[in-house]
Amino acid sequence: MVKAKTEERYFRKFSRYFKKNWQLYVLFLLPGLLLTLIFKYLPMFGIIIAFEEYSPFQGYFGSEWIGLYNFERLFSSTEFGRLLVNTLKLSGYNLIWSFFPPIILALLLNRVRRTGLRKKAQLILYLPYFISIIVLAGMIRLFFSPVGPINAILGTSTDFMAEPGWFRTLYIGSGIWQCAGWSSIIYTATLSGVSQELIDAAKIDGATVLQQIWNVELPALKPVIVIQFILSAGNIMSIGFEKVFAMQTDLNKVVSDIIPTYVYRLGLQMGDYGYSTAVGLFNSVVNLILLVAVNYIVSKLNEGEGL
Repeated sequence: MVKAKTEERYFRKFSRYFKKNWQLYVLFLLPGLLLTLIFKYLPMFGIIIAFEEYSPFQGYFGSEWIGLYNFERLFSSTEFGRLLVNTLKLSGYNLIWSFFPPIILALLLNRVRRTGLRKKAQLILYLPYFISIIVLAGMIRLFFSPVGPINAILGTSTDFMAEPGWFRTLYIGSGIWQCAGWSSIIYTATLSGVSQELIDAAKIDGATVLQQIWNVELPALKPVIVIQFILSAGNIMSIGFEKVFAMQTDLNKVVSDIIPTYVYRLGLQMGDYGYSTAVGLFNSVVNLILLVAVNYIVSKLNEGEGL
C-alpha cells in the first residue's frame, strides 16, 4: 500500500514536471526520432523494387511492374533449396551452440568473490568482441592455414578453410570466442541484483553450488533468458553476412553460400536489384514469422507468469 502511494506521488510529480518542460523532452528525442525515421522507416519504401524489373535509370516509378515474378523465380530456382538449408543450418547450429556459453560464463563469474580478479577476468573476456570481423576472419585463415600454428600443433597440413565440413565449426567456434564474454554482460548484471540473503539461506540449508545455481540464480535469469531466446530465434535467418563472406572460399562455397551472400552477389555484383530485393524480403518475412511464432510458443509455455 505504501509502495503504491509512493509510485502515485512520483507519477504526479513527474507529470507536472513534464507539462512544464515538454519542450526539452521533444528537443532531446528529436535527433533519435529523425535518425530512426530516415535510416529505418524511409528505406522500407525500397521494398517496391521486389515487384519491379528495377532500373536505377528509370527509378521506382519508371521501372516496369512485374508483380510476383521475382518471387516465382526465387522459388523455382535450383539454388533456392541449397541456400535455405545452408542458412537454416548455420543459423540453427549457431543459436544452439552460442546461446548457452554467455549464461554459463556469467554464472562462473558470479562465483568469483574477489572484485579485482573478477574485473580482470571480465576485461580479458570482453576484449575479443572489439576485434573487427575482417581481422577475425584473417586470424582464422592464418591460424588454420596448412602452415599455421594449429596444423603445427596437430602435426598435419590440413587446409581447414578449404574443407566444407570445417566451415560451420570454425564459424561458430570463433563466434563463441569473440562474443561470449560481451553477451554475458546482461546476465552478469541480472545476477548482481540477486539477493545475497537468498544465497546465504541456501548455503545454511546445505545447498551445494549447483543447487544454489539451479534454485536461486537461474530463476532470476529466466526472464532475461526467455527474452534473449525470442530475439535470437527471431533473427535466425539474419546470420551475419560480413563474416560468412570473409570466410568464404570457392572450395567451401557448397556450405558457406547462404541467402545474404546470394543477395549481395545478385544485387551488388550482378546488378539484379529487383530479384535480390525479393530474396531479401523473403528472408525478412521468414524472420518475422519465426519471431511471432517463438514469442507465441514461449508465452503459452509460461502462461500465468506475466511474460
